[in-house]
Amino acid sequence: MTVRFGYTILYVPAVRSTIAFYEAAFGLTPRFLHESNLYAEMETGDTTLAFAGEEMAEMNGLAIRPLRAGDLAQAVEIALICDDPQSSWDRAVAAGASPLSPPTAKPWGQIVGSSRRCRRGRLGWRHLRSRRQSNCRRRVRARWTAF
Repeated sequence: MTVRFGYTILYVPAVRSTIAFYEAAFGLTPRFLHESNLYAEMETGDTTLAFAGEEMAEMNGLAIRPLRAGDLAQAVEIALICDDPQSSWDRAVAAGASPLSPPTAKPWGQIVGSSRRCRRGRLGWRHLRSRRQSNCRRRVRARWTAF
């Protein structure tokens, strides 16, 4: 039996506005949006980043703790890999992300910047990393997220 990582699904208050933010901030495009507006997938390569409405968790029998503005972020990180972290970080901030730390060179060769989105209850931390040494084995301390 072979197991592989396929999806990360984040439960959010509003799927459409979340995907609109990811389009504006990071240039990601939706791969799929269900007609109910309760589920969407972004075009992110082999591993899918998906968003589901909080009510979908209940429909699936899942108990979740919705995250709201003012709550501590959950211990999850979404790391987006790009060629130009500074330009990507600037674009995310212009689209409404709250800057946490600008892109900074790390000892293991990556350039990492962090931002948090805090608008209408959707929170999230995003790291923008350079492609250089993105396959390194060192772990970056996860500080983060729910949307």
